[in-house]
Amino acid sequence: MTIDSSLVAHLPLFAGLDIATCETILRDAHSLHVTKNKAVFEQGEEVHSFYLLLHGHIRAAKMTPAGEQVIVRYVSAGEIFGVAQAIGLATYPATAIAVEDSVILAWPVAAWARLTAEFPTLAANTLKTVGGRLQEAHSRVVEMSTEQVEQRVAHALLRLADQSGRKSDEGTAIDFPLSRQDIAEMTGATIFTVSRTLSSWEQRGLITSSRQRVVLRDPVALRILADTVPDDKDA
Repeated sequence: MTIDSSLVAHLPLFAGLDIATCETILRDAHSLHVTKNKAVFEQGEEVHSFYLLLHGHIRAAKMTPAGEQVIVRYVSAGEIFGVAQAIGLATYPATAIAVEDSVILAWPVAAWARLTAEFPTLAANTLKTVGGRLQEAHSRVVEMSTEQVEQRVAHALLRLADQSGRKSDEGTAIDFPLSRQDIAEMTGATIFTVSRTLSSWEQRGLITSSRQRVVLRDPVALRILADTVPDDKDA
């Protein structure tokens, strides 16, 4: 399948590259259709490809030594992922699962060294993305260490809304299936505490939530809540 460079040239991965260069890079790629709940790759699997998400959403989740799953982040359309080789890893550090039916471009890992050597801007764009994710990870570590559950949940929802929000008559909808269990795994909270928090926010008119959908009705109030330093820390 021939990939039209005009469909991807505007994406961050190709920033600063002309159409001819994009076409050269795309020659090594092939497209994949990944159905909902199917893994693109598994944690610990030997690195074989790197990817660009064209449509859908991908959940990156890591299993801890204690057997608990932690959601590391969600990948939105237009983002590169699975670039373990860019940071010197031989295996994937997390499992990537399609949250909904998704379309992905995949490059063989063998193409990475050649493409980044020939096109240093490609490497720079990738490292910029990786750096942004590391900064996000650092922020989450601070949140987990210093904030109440309510603050952590608010920050998580605001982050997802900024990343994948869609305006609607109700407010800003997080535009992919998101369960309360998912939120718990993102924030280090129990599903009971997350459910109690979301129910309280619904009663206050801050959000609307259902089994797989969350709409932020008052993002400003949530931002104030997320950034307010409480008197006492709630586990």
